[in-house]
Amino acid sequence: MKPIDRREFLKSSLLGGTAISISDPRLLAAQTAAVSAPIASSSETPGIIDTNVNLFDWPFRALKYRDTKALAAKLRNHGIVEAWAGSFGALFAKDMGGVNGRLADECLEHGQGFLIPFGSVNLAWPDWEEDVRRCHEVHKMPGIRIYPGYQPFDLDHPGMERLVKMISERGLVLQVVFGMEDPRVHHPIIRVGSVTLSPLLKASRNTPNAKIQLLHFSGAIRGGDLSSFTEQTNIVMELSRLEGNGAIGRMIGSIEGLPSARVPVERILFGSHAPFFPVETAILKLVESPLNAEQLQAIMQGNARRLLSRV
Repeated sequence: MKPIDRREFLKSSLLGGTAISISDPRLLAAQTAAVSAPIASSSETPGIIDTNVNLFDWPFRALKYRDTKALAAKLRNHGIVEAWAGSFGALFAKDMGGVNGRLADECLEHGQGFLIPFGSVNLAWPDWEEDVRRCHEVHKMPGIRIYPGYQPFDLDHPGMERLVKMISERGLVLQVVFGMEDPRVHHPIIRVGSVTLSPLLKASRNTPNAKIQLLHFSGAIRGGDLSSFTEQTNIVMELSRLEGNGAIGRMIGSIEGLPSARVPVERILFGSHAPFFPVETAILKLVESPLNAEQLQAIMQGNARRLLSRV
């Protein structure tokens, strides 16, 4: 396979590149060593699977790439070969069947085989089990995305363990969204509830074959919960909320001398949170973290393909 230069790939993905300021000399040394590592690929550039995008209108302001066609073009321009898409409409809707149907149609019209629809259910509304069935059997979706805090329930909801079991039985992926925007800029009329990780950890322990992904998850939780998270290999996360220079490297423990959560690299997937966040932001996190070729390839697409059993 033809080797791809890591620096050239990331430069082309960012359409010219952006200067990165790395103040810590340990980060700079680690990044200098990693950035020249080649990536083996059978094509001109290795593709990225973006596991966290949303379609339609964000309720509180007009986002630049709210048009699905424009968003798909933007993602493709940055080397995204597949995007797992939820719907902003799922946050407050009571007609979840309608939300999921529109999402499936939108992905089919503007990105068949590229935009992969992840429907949603709301445990606070009746008959959510039927929404799971329709997402799987009618719309052929590979997973379900829930928005606790916006949808009026937390992960200690009595239906949570049942949802995890249903997801496991059907071979789906459950994506759990831990936030959409900084709480300090929430609209004053909206009170978004907190999301508690520990009930999800319990449900996943009881159903170890369930495939669960945490979206927009910072990893900043109490030590006991984080330790339990790292022990449960059926739970993965994406990187859109990891912040600071070398954030991915710190998370996986690849920067000697710096504190790290030491989450295994095979548990971290690429996610941009687009169009709420610019896709460039997520790609820059790959640039500023000291990742070798194997780690970079795993985060960009290998871990996502394994999660959907498409390796």
